[in-house]
Amino acid sequence: MSFTTKMKTIAAAALSVAVLLPLAACGTTDDSASTGASGSDTATITSYDVSGVKKDEEIAKLLPESVTKDGKLTIGTNPSYAPAEFLDADGKTQIGYDMDLARALGNVFGLKTEIVSSNFDTIIPAIGSKYDLGIAAFTITPDRMKSVDFVSYFTAGMGYAVKKGNPNKVNENDLCGLKVAVETGTVEETAINETAKKCKADGKKDIEIQSSKQQTDATTAVVTGKADVFFADSPVVGYAIAQTDGQLEQLGKDFDSVPNAIAIKKGDAGTVEAVQKGMQKLMDDGTYDKILKHWGVESGALKTAEVNPDVEG
Repeated sequence: MSFTTKMKTIAAAALSVAVLLPLAACGTTDDSASTGASGSDTATITSYDVSGVKKDEEIAKLLPESVTKDGKLTIGTNPSYAPAEFLDADGKTQIGYDMDLARALGNVFGLKTEIVSSNFDTIIPAIGSKYDLGIAAFTITPDRMKSVDFVSYFTAGMGYAVKKGNPNKVNENDLCGLKVAVETGTVEETAINETAKKCKADGKKDIEIQSSKQQTDATTAVVTGKADVFFADSPVVGYAIAQTDGQLEQLGKDFDSVPNAIAIKKGDAGTVEAVQKGMQKLMDDGTYDKILKHWGVESGALKTAEVNPDVEG
């Protein structure tokens, strides 16, 4: 995925690798999110202002009482996946293009958006109980669709990142015998586990998979030489490269582009319809495009929000 000059400007204002290292050591829990980032050395990255997005009565009335009764739209996310969702310099506020879209959607519903930071792999199991929605750059997979319904809103590929100059001579077509860092619960973790099985079946050296609860840990592992390569969604790879000020580079090109989607309780037809119509409204009125352009990821834009679009297994 290509990144615009705007993306580079945002990345330049982001946390330097000196801040990234303590950030990676802290992580998030279901109760709160904290980082080592504090003080004047960090720069605040401004979210897109969605205050002008107003309630749509017709869309809002589609939501069931189970969602609207407390006046809040509660969203589970994992704020370690910049530029989709990550923490501002205050160490508390979730920002990124996913978070701007989440707050805009809450405004369409006339609800206060409450975003809860959680470990990525705990979000889907809690949708419908702890969270109304899950918005965390979820890639649609047949396995996940057994547990939740999805509304698509973005498309992203996968990519690899290595240290600048690729000193370990990593070949993206042969990762056997290497240390590969991924975030726990992602499609990349599933994919690299399959690759590891093939290495073993072919009699090659094992892949050492370093699975971390936070993407920042995977990024830092490569920067510090603890891993040879990290594997993530293409916007995350591009952002990490820019954020670490030239210490990383992309290995090969993006591949396997698939939709990202909002996760909703399985069978909750009212919420599914409201989310689909709400996201489509944001697409049609230009808010969606403005948010993506603000973060430099407009190349991943979709024209239509779809319910459970077909994806390859």
